[in-house]
Amino acid sequence: MAQAEPTRMVTPEAVALEFRTANIGSRILAYFLDQLIATAGIFLLLFAVALTGNVAGSDLPEWTGLALVLVLLPSWFFGYFIAFETLWRGRTPGKAALGLRVVTREGAPVRFRHAAIRALLGLVDFFLGLGFFAVVFILFTRDNQRLGDLVAGTLVLRERSGLAAPVPVSFAPPPGYDSYTATLDVARLTTEEYQAVRSFLLRAPSLPPAPRAALAQQLAGPLAARLRPPPPAGISPEAYLGCVAAAYQHRQRASMAQRQPGPGPALPPPGWPGWQPTTPLPDATVWPSRPAAPGPAAPGPAAPGPAAPGPAGWPGAPPAEVPGPNRQPSGSTVGAPTQPRPAPAGPTPLPEPEPGGFVPPG
Repeated sequence: MAQAEPTRMVTPEAVALEFRTANIGSRILAYFLDQLIATAGIFLLLFAVALTGNVAGSDLPEWTGLALVLVLLPSWFFGYFIAFETLWRGRTPGKAALGLRVVTREGAPVRFRHAAIRALLGLVDFFLGLGFFAVVFILFTRDNQRLGDLVAGTLVLRERSGLAAPVPVSFAPPPGYDSYTATLDVARLTTEEYQAVRSFLLRAPSLPPAPRAALAQQLAGPLAARLRPPPPAGISPEAYLGCVAAAYQHRQRASMAQRQPGPGPALPPPGWPGWQPTTPLPDATVWPSRPAAPGPAAPGPAAPGPAAPGPAGWPGAPPAEVPGPNRQPSGSTVGAPTQPRPAPAGPTPLPEPEPGGFVPPG
């Protein structure tokens, strides 16, 4: 069935927005208003064509009138929706009267391509089944989308409602963790994980202390095991999630600025304004630090050993031994010099250091 929760969008700046999609009643009423306006325009066009023929003093041939009707009617019908939605940022007179707007799945204004796909597939949604297919798709899709919306990748949103206008939420690093947030690598953080972190940070002030601490540990534990560098010693799980959210938004803003053509707006200076939770964190949420276990010392460079003797006649081959009075026979091992052990082919791999910071809950 249709959605019961707001539609959530994540902008290119990693800001999650929530909107209410238009229900079937408001969409049908807006479509009827647009149809009345389009039908009135069609009658005006036909009246203008007939008036032009009368002014010319002779009736137009039947084939000329039929050709004009076959060209003008579809052009006006499709052009009405395509032109208004493209030039009026997703609105038509009917949608504007009901407070509706068409946007893309990312929340951007629709372009000619989106409006053309929606208008063409309106033949299937509204004319092929007399509106039956449009009603079925709107009722049984999560975001109240008809077939044209599904193919074009668009949504019809309600702009006017009793709810407060949605505003973007921006996160700043907790006080004292600006430098750590600037070095935090969140490339492996997915959009779904960021949305979970964002939802928790927004709801945290309204949660009781015990569930708040437990939920923060549940979210921060897996992230601390994957993201680098590890969290610093003594940081609380909720403060660590604040660092993750701030670093993710800063990374998305920098990536968006690099993709923009031309000089573009300047990036914000390093450092963010201070961030303070609404309610103080309980002392039990501080994760103790774990000192790193001493590991084996890294091996130094191996001493160069003598080159292995090659076949006779190679350049740089060692000179052949000349038997003397103090040398042992060829088969004797008494007093033979000890051959050094050859150096390893590559450096000995070092054990990976254990992550620092807090200990994720077991």
